[in-house]
Amino acid sequence: MATTVRRAVLTLPAAPLGAENPLPALRPLDETHTVDAEGRIGMPRDMSRQVGYAPLRTLLPVRILDGYGRERTPTAIDALVLENDRLRATVLPGLGGRIHSLFHKPTGRELLYRNPVLQPADFALNGAWFSGGIEWNIGATGHTTLNCARLHAALVAAPDGGEMLRLWEWERLRDLPFQVDLWLPEDSDFLHVGVRIRNPHEQTVPTYWWSNIAVPEDPETRVLAPADEAWHFGYERSLRRIPVPEWNGADRSYPLRSEYPADYFYEVPRQARKWIASLDAGGQGLVQTSTDRLSGRKLFVWGSGTGGRRWQQWLTEPGTPGYAEIQAGLARTQLEHVRLDPGAEFSWLEAYGPLAAEPSAVHGGDWDTARREAEARLAEALPRTQVDAAYEAWRPCADIEPHETLATGSGWGALEVLRGGHKLPGTPFDESMIGEAQQPWLELYRSGSFPVPRRVTPPGPSLVGRHWRDMLETAPADPLTEYHLGVAQWHEGDLAQAVRSWERGLELAPSRWPLLRCLAVAEACGDHHERAADRYAEAFDDLCAEVREGEPWTAVLAALGREAIEALLVVGRGSDARGVWHRLRPSIRQRGRFRLIEAQLLIAEGDTGAARALFDGGFEVADLREGAEILNEVWATLTDEPLPDAYEYRMRP
Repeated sequence: MATTVRRAVLTLPAAPLGAENPLPALRPLDETHTVDAEGRIGMPRDMSRQVGYAPLRTLLPVRILDGYGRERTPTAIDALVLENDRLRATVLPGLGGRIHSLFHKPTGRELLYRNPVLQPADFALNGAWFSGGIEWNIGATGHTTLNCARLHAALVAAPDGGEMLRLWEWERLRDLPFQVDLWLPEDSDFLHVGVRIRNPHEQTVPTYWWSNIAVPEDPETRVLAPADEAWHFGYERSLRRIPVPEWNGADRSYPLRSEYPADYFYEVPRQARKWIASLDAGGQGLVQTSTDRLSGRKLFVWGSGTGGRRWQQWLTEPGTPGYAEIQAGLARTQLEHVRLDPGAEFSWLEAYGPLAAEPSAVHGGDWDTARREAEARLAEALPRTQVDAAYEAWRPCADIEPHETLATGSGWGALEVLRGGHKLPGTPFDESMIGEAQQPWLELYRSGSFPVPRRVTPPGPSLVGRHWRDMLETAPADPLTEYHLGVAQWHEGDLAQAVRSWERGLELAPSRWPLLRCLAVAEACGDHHERAADRYAEAFDDLCAEVREGEPWTAVLAALGREAIEALLVVGRGSDARGVWHRLRPSIRQRGRFRLIEAQLLIAEGDTGAARALFDGGFEVADLREGAEILNEVWATLTDEPLPDAYEYRMRP
């Protein structure tokens, strides 16, 4: 039985994603996965160079997803099921192409950590992310902005003549098309995954990829990889080289023997076979292997401490087992970007399947014995030569055009292909895919003018590529064009010119708040906090005079209100901040994020008792950022008592 592919519907308790944040993401990234200059001392030269290569300044042109909550209801989710007589893989094309489940029929085992709920949390570069399964991370350091996005999906002829599922999209942070091809060869215990990233541009582009696999975690789970050393990252902006598996008195190959969340990036020898496995007390579990292009391997652990356990509960149902992550990437660590030359591509093949090893060798022997046992069992189940041959057989199929569409992603790739005239066999970005969000930019491309919307509405998404900036600079200089031009200039680092564009737009703008908010961010980034507060107050006043009913308006009222209050509190203008608070809709003020903001307002007003009462009453900040310490910082201004466990999310000592 070769691969068959069918549609299915998966019903999970899910929290709705909510509306996108309509405010352009102008601020520098709030990203915990960074290394400062001191933290790079002692790195190999190539690693240090790649850690410092082309980090993102902002998320532009991508929008932030922060409109989700914590209330979950049974939700029907479109799924695609790949199946042969050995394996069944369930893929979610509307959620980044996530593999939700990989079930091994002969043993009746689920090989992945399959999350029983879909709960967004603020872990992706652009906010919303959820845990479980296998995810495809492309773009830049962190979880991809496509985690909760629809991908294009279609059927393609597989190398063995069966069916292959192709997923593809246009990654917008780096302007790169990519594809993921999945198939199950006849009688195979291994899911085959062919991945290709192409650079259709005339300049070198920084590139990033990590395949992220959630696996069940228990006290006897052990993670094995072909390495004697690893780079440890513990959310302290530094990498340190440590031995594997023993370090600081504990065997770190067992995820629950670390107290705090941490990354362990394995130092895999160049000539070694590339693999990583997670095996339980009985020596059984999942193994991932690949061709050599995908050279990095990593273990992420939540650890046994209070913060890590709290995050595990936050991401799923209380009382359910936890998980660890085993990963594979293009570089040694996830803090690096690699160069992809003009017209070039990266491609490789991955394989995922069950592994059964001798338990006494995995858990009772030393590291070398355990590793050799796992590698020997992998060689029996799937020889390295077979993986290389599968890659060579797949590579000509990567250009085959799909023959049946199963899901449709965004229209941004179609717009870029139309503008650039790119030829991308195998991944059709047809003009018919262009949707409502892309229509104004299509008109700019065709007519040279950016259209004025027919009704009052928050501005749509901005585009920031140099080619779009050039078109905006030659278009008629109306306020909306100046707004988008300023965003593109800001993205390129031309900050002074961006401010001039926004100020020009203000002169005739019927809606002033979008431009005033951009100017407020510019003032704050320049450390002119009083002027930033003035701009924010004026922007919020203008928005309140214009705001309508509907989800986009609620989203912008919440987003701008939050930024305005924070800016006013920075300069001690608590009364003005309270005035913004009172004009927010009750449904916004009831959110956990705004309960925290209310506590900060009460502290600024000197009413620490009322602020403490809010904490005692309990609230949940749905969009609490990975690594954020705001809860313990606010708590520390109220009392010397230990932070209650309900608010304990710290990821470092």
